[in-house]
Amino acid sequence: MPDIVSYLENNLTTSFIGKELHYLPVASSTQDVAREMADRGAPEGTAVIAGTQQSGRGRLGRSWLSPRGGLATSIILRPAMPAVHLLPAISALAVFRTIKGLGIAAGIKWPNDILIGGRKVCGILIEHGLTDGIVSYSIIGIGININFDTGLYPEIAGLATSLSAQLGHELPVGQVALGVYTELEDLYLQTEKPAAIISQWAAGMDTIGRRVKVQSGNSAIEGLAESINGSGHLVLRLDDGSTQEILAGDVLPIPGSG
Repeated sequence: MPDIVSYLENNLTTSFIGKELHYLPVASSTQDVAREMADRGAPEGTAVIAGTQQSGRGRLGRSWLSPRGGLATSIILRPAMPAVHLLPAISALAVFRTIKGLGIAAGIKWPNDILIGGRKVCGILIEHGLTDGIVSYSIIGIGININFDTGLYPEIAGLATSLSAQLGHELPVGQVALGVYTELEDLYLQTEKPAAIISQWAAGMDTIGRRVKVQSGNSAIEGLAESINGSGHLVLRLDDGSTQEILAGDVLPIPGSG
């Protein structure tokens, strides 16, 4: 039995997240595996973990590097519609809290990348299954760099970091998964209080108060990242004093802006 599975089976105290756990030494993508399971009626909280992914993917169509020593997991949820827009917040907060619990200072880059010292340590991808235009399930994919040297991979060297690099030693991948699953369930059960969730999310966000460029497709816009509104959208204060609501895009800090 893989160490991560035995660790979780011995320590997980959640009610549903991770209670049904599927481990694959190699997967194309945990998102794809979880989607197949969700389509077949897998219960809420079902989690998929891969030792490594061959075709991991992130937001905005990007690939996600998944060498051994990282956490690659996808969790199936079946949220009520009012909770769907909170999934970016609770997924980011779950990882943020887990990393903070390890004694590492991290920050959230809107909407749900986790950075340490400006370098990416976690990416999150949320995908939905639709039935008659209504969300029937959501899959939260989480990739965390844990026990590997990001400098060995030219694609991410200089842009990413890992938890072991920050701590100076390796740590059980199961320990990180345990923290993420526990925090995610706790936050998911609080989604009837959206204002509190969004407030906590914004408080952990490095993006707020900085001048940023938001890239969306071939267009870009610059301004001050002023706040997060009740829908979870980023509110940008433009140079002419007006505001613009950002629903999606890649947020890049502008050097010297804070």
